Amino acid sequence: MYEMKEEYYTGIPQIDEEHERLFEIAEEAYELRQNEMIPDKYDNIRDILMELRDYTKVHFQHEEEYMESIQYKKMFTQKIQHQAFCDKLDELHLEDIDENSDEMIDNILEFLTNWLVDHILYTDKQIEEG
Repeated sequence: MYEMKEEYYTGIPQIDEEHERLFEIAEEAYELRQNEMIPDKYDNIRDILMELRDYTKVHFQHEEEYMESIQYKKMFTQKIQHQAFCDKLDELHLEDIDENSDEMIDNILEFLTNWLVDHILYTDKQIEEG
C-alpha cells in the first residue's frame, strides 16, 4: 500500500533513498494495523514511533546539509516544516497506545501519509530545481 512511486523521486539519490525508507516505515505501520493476530500492539507501535523519530531527524539533517551545499533559497522554510514534523511526532504519546492501538496507528498513518505526499511533492521536489 505504501511505496515510493515515480512521482515522489526528487532526483537527489540520498534524499530519494531516505524517502523510500520513510515509505517502508509507513508500510510497516499499515501492516501492523491490518494484522488481527497481534492483540497487543504496544511494543510494535513504540518501535515504529521511535524509528520514525530517529530516522526523520537523520533524514532532515541530510536534507538540510544538501540544501546548504547548493545554497537553496527556501531552506529556512524547509527547516520550519521539518521542526513542525518533529514536534508533531513528539505529540504522539506512548501512553495513548494502550487506550486504542488501532486508532493510534491510524493517526500515525494519516499524519505520515499527508506529510510524505505533500512535503515531497510540493516542497522537496523544488530543491533540485533550485
